Amino acid sequence: MANPNQTMARSFVQVAAAPGEVAQPLRVVQMEGLAILKIIKHCKEFSPALVTGQLLGLDVGSVLEVTNCFPFPIREEDEELEADGANYQLEMMRCLREVNVDNNTVGWYQSTLLGSFQTVELVETFLNYQENIRRCVCIIYDPSRSNQGVLALKALKLSNSFMDLYRTNNFTGEKLREKNLSWVDIFEEIPIKVSNSALISAFMSELEADTPVTQCDYDRLQLSTNPFLERNVEFLIECMDDLAVEQQKFQFYYRNLSRQQTQQQTWLQQRRIDNNARKAAGEEPLPEEDPSNPIFKPIPEPSRLDSFLITNQISNYCNQINGVVGQSLSRSYLMKALHDN
Repeated sequence: MANPNQTMARSFVQVAAAPGEVAQPLRVVQMEGLAILKIIKHCKEFSPALVTGQLLGLDVGSVLEVTNCFPFPIREEDEELEADGANYQLEMMRCLREVNVDNNTVGWYQSTLLGSFQTVELVETFLNYQENIRRCVCIIYDPSRSNQGVLALKALKLSNSFMDLYRTNNFTGEKLREKNLSWVDIFEEIPIKVSNSALISAFMSELEADTPVTQCDYDRLQLSTNPFLERNVEFLIECMDDLAVEQQKFQFYYRNLSRQQTQQQTWLQQRRIDNNARKAAGEEPLPEEDPSNPIFKPIPEPSRLDSFLITNQISNYCNQINGVVGQSLSRSYLMKALHDN
């Protein structure tokens, strides 16, 4: 009879020691319940201020395990304080290692306000992490959305095609068409699986109340969603204004490009007329291109990165509004039926 230990899945050390294998794509983020509770506690304590923290765990095959985390101290932007923050992270990881807790960095978490997290800063943070960590994720938690009775927790990573394009810093229309990249291809959301040990699960079952109704169930029945909807609509209007500004940049660019092309055609026609006259006079024709002429200087095309991120953010606000309004309408019909009865 085969030894059960021999049939078990390979350990993390065995996976890491196989250099010739092709890396498996990340399929799921498995989070310990303790890590999720720490993230929720940290974000809610400082809400509406935005906070961040470090994720610790293991990267095994297609699963990224998040077993622990710790918060970053809130500080102002200063070089000395940034150095202190780095030393704080190293000291925390050293202390965790001494008590035999996973101290491998697998990403970071951050809080957000009404889902407004899709920014250039988030993209740059991803690239900074991936210089040392091949696969990392960002856990986004929204306390304001969670107050509606929904666990607003999601795991994000940048798509490989977007990262390759971002490193070249070439977000022109031609390059985007060549890579077949659109605004929906920037971020990839990874499914989150909550995992607890058998001992913790047994303990939680003992603590479970006899009543099947919890506070979260009552939160889902709240009829007042006006403040949440108002803030979402306000942010949506701001994003629409930002998108209009980006569109004006492209309109200005295409007007200048059309004007330059017209000037180039006029100049080229005049140069051909002059060359015909020179040929008739027995002189050498002049070149039909003059790099020193300002009309032949290429006009730089504006980057489409900001417009892509703004469009992503608009889509996020619309989905939130749609979800909340649909749930609110269902609750209104439910309350009407209860009132009639």
